[in-house]
Amino acid sequence: QVQLVESGGGLVQPGGSLKLSCAASGSNFNLYAMGWYRQAPGKERELVAAVTPGCYTKYADSVKGRLTITRDNVKNMVYLQMSSLKPEKTAVYYCNTNPHTILLGYWGKGTQVTVSS
Repeated sequence: QVQLVESGGGLVQPGGSLKLSCAASGSNFNLYAMGWYRQAPGKERELVAAVTPGCYTKYADSVKGRLTITRDNVKNMVYLQMSSLKPEKTAVYYCNTNPHTILLGYWGKGTQVTVSS
């Protein structure tokens, strides 16, 4: 069973950048497609970026050009580089498998990203 710990969030000014990390423990990490999900206040959690075991990436239209997802299958890590951040991108960011239903409802604690001056 995979367990996930997100980190790297914080307060950043509009236009700034931030890199999130996700440490995955458990077996078979390399077999899963992974994704970063975002949940803004009062909104549904949404998938914003995904990466296959072979590192093929896909992004939501709303974030193309501003997010880069990568993974390190040796270190069992998934990363999300965010740039040109806007206040409306304030949210809790989670990593999970893609689709997240693979882990039967499991979610890590997420990491809070606040974009504000």
